[in-house]
Amino acid sequence: MSIRVVTDSTCDLPAEIVARLGIHVIPLYIHMAGRSYLDGVDISREAFYERLPGLAAQPTTAAPGSERFAQVYDSLTEQGADAILSIHVAQSLSATLNFARTGAEQARIADVTVFDSGQLSLGVGYIVQAAAERAAQGHTMEQILEAAREVARRTFVFAALDTLEFLKRSGRMSWAIATLGEMLRIRPILHMHDGVTHVERVRTETRALARVAEILRERLPVERLALVHTNARERAEALRHALGDLLSLEEVPMVNITPVIGAHIGPNTVGFACVSAGG
Repeated sequence: MSIRVVTDSTCDLPAEIVARLGIHVIPLYIHMAGRSYLDGVDISREAFYERLPGLAAQPTTAAPGSERFAQVYDSLTEQGADAILSIHVAQSLSATLNFARTGAEQARIADVTVFDSGQLSLGVGYIVQAAAERAAQGHTMEQILEAAREVARRTFVFAALDTLEFLKRSGRMSWAIATLGEMLRIRPILHMHDGVTHVERVRTETRALARVAEILRERLPVERLALVHTNARERAEALRHALGDLLSLEEVPMVNITPVIGAHIGPNTVGFACVSAGG
């Protein structure tokens, strides 16, 4: 049985993994300065983050319509897929999953199962990768879903934001809380697990990086780990340094977060995504 895995551009998986496992990535949209861009297609991550601080208006993001999902599902079926597993950014953060579900209903010939990752960025990617690896090994849909649920349960994303301003502009945090945070020079730390978002607040950049390092220590041992950032390589290297000899960090990849997420959390964010070995 041939099962194909579909996801969206928030997954942040490296192109090599996407190609090797035959994952189909549907790009989301970024609306910026009067133009629309396909995330990961029409504008580079570096170019987006360089422009972001100087924009007069907050960029907005959107999922493609359900028709696009239906087209992708039917196309993959016509190419030989017997079934499709569509895994997307957390429903608590985006309408993408709802469009995917409606697209599954609209598909003419495809047999589609839609799965809420409960995650963002590489947290989505790790779940997608686990599912696609099992699909490539010939597992059944139920076996693949069980693996996706089990990996999702152990997947965490933590990130130290440079500012609350972009969360405020995008409506992800109330204006009053964000303004107070800026007045107190608070450095928010975003926690994401199982569809639930929590923001922890610390007072300085140094403390924020130290706290992220502490959080990673609490999650050890891990099966998968990557440092993530929004065009903030120097800050990510500082986090790598803060982790010291905790593990073989030279082997840990560093991923620049896709613009469709960066539009909401802003530049100079740094953190990590991991799959815990113990839950």
